[in-house]
Amino acid sequence: MPDEPHGPDLSALTTESIDDRHADLDTLSTRELAVAMNAADAAVTDAVEAQLDAIVAVVEGVTERLRRGGRLVYAGAGTAGRLGVLDASECPPTFDTDPSLVVGLIAGGEVALTTAVEGAEDDRELAIRDLDRIGLTDADTLVGLSASGRTPYTVEAVAEARRRGALAVGFACNQGSPLAAAGDLAIEVVVGPELVAGSTRLKSGTAQKLVLNMISTMVMVRLGKTYGNLMVDVRATNDKLRARAHRIVTTITGAPPRDVERALDEHGGRAKPAALALLTGLAPAQVDAALTQHHGDLRATLTALTKES
Repeated sequence: MPDEPHGPDLSALTTESIDDRHADLDTLSTRELAVAMNAADAAVTDAVEAQLDAIVAVVEGVTERLRRGGRLVYAGAGTAGRLGVLDASECPPTFDTDPSLVVGLIAGGEVALTTAVEGAEDDRELAIRDLDRIGLTDADTLVGLSASGRTPYTVEAVAEARRRGALAVGFACNQGSPLAAAGDLAIEVVVGPELVAGSTRLKSGTAQKLVLNMISTMVMVRLGKTYGNLMVDVRATNDKLRARAHRIVTTITGAPPRDVERALDEHGGRAKPAALALLTGLAPAQVDAALTQHHGDLRATLTALTKES
């Protein structure tokens, strides 16, 4: 059914509804505003908790495809697109992943990260061109993010991903959304009306950030990118990260500082192989071979080597 001349009917969307409890928002003191915003945000974690089973299904699907050589792709417009790009960009420094493993697409391209690109979110063909540009295939997973769950760019990206045989996931902040219907799997975190009506960078954006944190972190844990809760694949590219790598290796091995420093130097500042070398006495080439054999999983590598000895 065509939209009315004034635009699409958003009245049924909880993210667009008006919360009468905040009708006097502009009359509140700064302290009262802070209390109101904090109270609104407190409800977000409950909304995320209600979708934990859906999030687990997505994480397991993404993990399985990444293990087979696929990629994780986020696609969205505006705030949602920016959050997807942010999460993707954090994976290489945190987990030492190849930048091509987790990809963020935003309607309108890089300029849209800082500037609104008129009409980009309504361009379905743009979504298809973006997927063509990155060569999305049936090996990949695409997670489309839209607070409303109806953004044309995002809905089309999910629908096209599904047509290509990729695992297609719709992630919205409204229930029964077109975005959810377009995918193989759906996450719908219903946070309710925003403090400032329709400003989905607020509770909806917070919910999206929380869930993206969960997806990428849980996937990387499943892929062996942590040892316990230690960031063993951290890329030591500055003084802070070099100190973190030193602390991680020390925690795992209990080795004295001089030995830890030497092991890190021998392994290019990488915490995981440095820890394995100190724990096993293996030479650098043997360390790399052992980790490769066990898909980079330090715990699995240590378990296998212990059984062999």
